[in-house]
Amino acid sequence: MFSLILNGIGTLMHFYVAHRLYALAPIRTRVKARWWWLGALVVWGVYLLGVRLGDAALDWRWWPGQFAMTWLGILFVMTQYLLLADLVTGFGLWLRKWAPRILAAGAIAGISVSAFAIFQAVRAPAIVEYELPLAGLPQELDGMTLVAISDTHLGAQRRAAWLGKRVDQINALEPAAVVMLGDQVEDEPINDDQLAPVLRRLRAPLGVWAVTGNHEYYGDAGGTIAEFAAGGVKWLRDERVEIAPGLHLAGLDDIGRAMHGGDIYAGLERTIPNRAQGATILLAHIPAPGLVERAAREGVSLMLSGHTHGGQIWPFSYLVKRKFPHLVGVHREGDMQLVISRGAGGWGPRMRLWQPGEILKLTLRAPQT
Repeated sequence: MFSLILNGIGTLMHFYVAHRLYALAPIRTRVKARWWWLGALVVWGVYLLGVRLGDAALDWRWWPGQFAMTWLGILFVMTQYLLLADLVTGFGLWLRKWAPRILAAGAIAGISVSAFAIFQAVRAPAIVEYELPLAGLPQELDGMTLVAISDTHLGAQRRAAWLGKRVDQINALEPAAVVMLGDQVEDEPINDDQLAPVLRRLRAPLGVWAVTGNHEYYGDAGGTIAEFAAGGVKWLRDERVEIAPGLHLAGLDDIGRAMHGGDIYAGLERTIPNRAQGATILLAHIPAPGLVERAAREGVSLMLSGHTHGGQIWPFSYLVKRKFPHLVGVHREGDMQLVISRGAGGWGPRMRLWQPGEILKLTLRAPQT
């Protein structure tokens, strides 16, 4: 069903963009119609093939799937600007003298913004720093640094070599602990021999901890958990541990499944059956409405999430915000702080528009006495 929707939407945008671009005189006078439309048909065929194959294949077939998703993103951006130009000119019915220039401006804007979105997706994630006062944090732990990384989506687009560069970024921040907030993989285990050695390079005296996201469970979650564990990553699956005196780390397993017909509070009840002395940091991939408020009532000091990608490609941020009122950044719920990461990687199109990837450096502060 999902592929049929992508086929339909993508096909409409593809031929609309091809039609409007060929209306531009610099293209129409230099390229014969039969060659232009033959090329458009070939690209459309590759797009359809890519949607059918999907974007998670790790062998030679991966490129049509990756192309299809990114091409869909480019078409989406191009359609916005070309359609805006057409609406301004009534599809050429008025402002006839200016219509070709306005259409050309729309095409240039669409190409430029698409290129910028691809640049934002492929460049290194930014380091975003927050200083967070935590209720219950012992004074001895004031100034402790955690690093959080979310939504790496390792797979066809990103492999162990890409993660290795993120490890270098993380180690440069000298964290006491590293937390991975879910969607470490796109779907399936990446089966990359270099993954475990790369993960073992992480330097964090209090450990490297992870929770699952929805994407781990789209494939072989057990295999993913095993290959990360081989690199020294400790998984928190509805568990709570004390990583330092007075500082507890809790992790919820597969919130995505719970949101689709399950009890999103069941994992929280298993993980935090009672309030702990000191401060508790909760790792939950999805900042699900209701769960955030419940966690605050259960005495959680800090909740860390990802999943939203900040919307990834504007204006999807407005749609995502309708489902997740807390979209990105720092929020407060009662005495609890909530931090939502845009993620270091991305899903679908290799594009990020106004929502660059990020790695979080979190400096924990004890309450003022």
